[in-house]
Amino acid sequence: MPKVSDLLDRAGLGDAARIVVVCLEELGFSLGANDAIYGCLRGGAGTSASLMVPAPWARGAASDYRGEDVGVQLTLNAEHDLYRWGPLTHAPSLLDGDGGFPRTAEDVWEHADLDEVRREWRAQIERAVLWGFDVSHLSVHLEELVLKPEFFDAYLDLAEEFALPLRLPDAGLAGAAGFPMRALAGERGVVAPGRVVHLDVGAGPTDVDGLVALIGQLPPGISEIVLRPVSDTPELRRAAPRQWQERSGDAQLCGPQGPLAEALRRSSVAVAGYRALRAAMRDARRAGGRQ
Repeated sequence: MPKVSDLLDRAGLGDAARIVVVCLEELGFSLGANDAIYGCLRGGAGTSASLMVPAPWARGAASDYRGEDVGVQLTLNAEHDLYRWGPLTHAPSLLDGDGGFPRTAEDVWEHADLDEVRREWRAQIERAVLWGFDVSHLSVHLEELVLKPEFFDAYLDLAEEFALPLRLPDAGLAGAAGFPMRALAGERGVVAPGRVVHLDVGAGPTDVDGLVALIGQLPPGISEIVLRPVSDTPELRRAAPRQWQERSGDAQLCGPQGPLAEALRRSSVAVAGYRALRAAMRDARRAGGRQ
């Protein structure tokens, strides 16, 4: 993996000690998710988003796309009891008894055929491209999936093939994997933010001063703040009864009038999307003689 200083130079951010990517997950989850995420990208704190291609409103997200920085959130799970989605491909091993994706990573690990996993994930990337998205990166829905080496291998293979940066689990989760994720990605020339911060609206700071303090504690290099904003609607409350408050809180946190945008302005950080990392990664590959 390129050194952080080299990566920042290639991304045109060489004068900044710390870079923050604000990525908004689960574009396509619902109409409320699409509205909130595009609102945060177009007028709030968001710098990037991740599309769940199999989700019910993914095609709607494509119809509203205006060239924003959007990657693909590779999906093999549909964890909600009443709100379901399934594979794009013919993949019997990726279906549960409801006819949708399994609800847990453990169910996927136990039943999934790796050939079907690779084919499904590739189809999700290719569908996003077909819909017109300029795919900027890869992430994984329920990121614990890639704690299994064979799933991580599929993930890393696609990142290398499509020359896309990816998100790696944060240090705590990655430590449970038992293998060196970052070293393996680096050997393949695949770039990832150095630290991932999942803001917890229920427990973390939501005021400007608290967010400024949190951002000020980020280490040098590239950090990613991950949020899942959704507009508060009856559908959200019914589909995600245990998560709706957190997710609607994320929408307020990173929206046009939210405190995160102001906190980033007041902090001594540069903000960037995944496209800057993609450009740096591809430049480094060309400089190293890799296509």
